[in-house]
Amino acid sequence: MTKVAVVTGAGSGIGRAVALGLAGEGYAVVLAGRRSAALEDVARGVTARGAQALAVSTDVADASAVERLFGRTMERFGRLDLLFNNAGIGAPGVPIDELTVEQWRRVVDVNLTGAFLCAREAFRVMKGQRPWGGRIINNGSISAVTPRPNSAPYTATKHALTGLTKSLALDGRAFDIACGQIDIGNAATDLTARMAEGVPQPNGEVRAEATMDVANVVEAVLAMARLPLEANVLFMTVLATKMPFVGRG
Repeated sequence: MTKVAVVTGAGSGIGRAVALGLAGEGYAVVLAGRRSAALEDVARGVTARGAQALAVSTDVADASAVERLFGRTMERFGRLDLLFNNAGIGAPGVPIDELTVEQWRRVVDVNLTGAFLCAREAFRVMKGQRPWGGRIINNGSISAVTPRPNSAPYTATKHALTGLTKSLALDGRAFDIACGQIDIGNAATDLTARMAEGVPQPNGEVRAEATMDVANVVEAVLAMARLPLEANVLFMTVLATKMPFVGRG
């Protein structure tokens, strides 16, 4: 039986890389994101690896759009084995007193409420299918543990995601639903390209930071996904070895 995965934020970066990695493992992959053209490009990469793909334009902050995403997944594939809750955004890196309420709410809506909405639909599917169960992997970021300067909205949502992960892991036990979180530091994607030029540090300096190949993240996610449902990686941190994190600040 072909396993089925939903990947949010699948149009670029970590989401794209993980979607292609799952395709290489034989998963049928449902690609969710806001940019249809980017999703279709990833879908071609999935099919080139001999796997089935379904691209569904989705704003994860919209409950009806998320319901439609999982409805189309079930219509096409009839089950769900893995959700990679990856979609996320940040706010401008400015002092908190310069942030607007709208900027705060949008980050919360996507990073936290979006993860909740997707997990809620995944639970409904995984509890109702036979055999029941499945796995949810949340993309936490190392900001779930330690913040960067001027990152209150992003950091707050990632700390909250840790609580959501623990709750899902607990509530999923009775239904063979495993939930874990991967906290990623400085994977080399378009979003982290600026780190080579320098990013703000807690002491006020701007310094370049080391990055790692995003393929390392893919391998880490796949390692979590390969486990039988009787075992779970609750939290994993994977980061560029030389980046500032341990002892940051």
